[in-house]
Amino acid sequence: MLAQAAGFAFLAALSPTALLITATYLGSARPRFTALCYLAGAVFMSTLMAIVVLLILRGTHLQIPGHRTPRYGLRLGLGLLILAVGAVAARHQPRPPDPARPGRSIVARLVASPTPQTAIAAGLVIFTPALTFIAAIQVVATAQAGPALSAVGVIMIIVIYVASIWLPFLAYLAAPQLTSRTLTAFNAWLLANGRAVLIIGLLVAGAVLAADGVFGLFHGA
Repeated sequence: MLAQAAGFAFLAALSPTALLITATYLGSARPRFTALCYLAGAVFMSTLMAIVVLLILRGTHLQIPGHRTPRYGLRLGLGLLILAVGAVAARHQPRPPDPARPGRSIVARLVASPTPQTAIAAGLVIFTPALTFIAAIQVVATAQAGPALSAVGVIMIIVIYVASIWLPFLAYLAAPQLTSRTLTAFNAWLLANGRAVLIIGLLVAGAVLAADGVFGLFHGA
């Protein structure tokens, strides 16, 4: 259970936007405090939604052995939904900005002038759980695991999900200049390839989850 949940959490953590914002905050006037506020918002939103999803799925008793068909049906449906989202993202190229209409997104406005308040808000917005995060939580929610193991699984998922903040933050504490240079170089690569990384993550997660659902349905037949 934990290995599978960790895998989906890793795919959910592949967020170029989250890492770009981390780099922006670490280059701000108050890098440590601003990045910590960003992390606080991310952890709060991830924890809240993890608990909500866990309680909803546990309320349907999908973890009970006799509910094998709906449990694997959920995984198949969620996997197909993630595949569909990945396919749509792959087909539709983002529109280039219109010079005549320079309006910025909510995220762009939040990071334009970094403050503790906007950093918390950015964490809440950016880490509103993606489908891959829900896929990771459902692994724990539908497993035959006690409260202690379930809690460990949820905490592990959250830690992995927000790794794009705390890993660079720890690196910055150890070596600020090296981390700043590395993030700057890596962000240039992300700007060019971030969309492809996101699409690949969605397709892999969807395929794995759908295959698990199909296998479970046919194996139980």
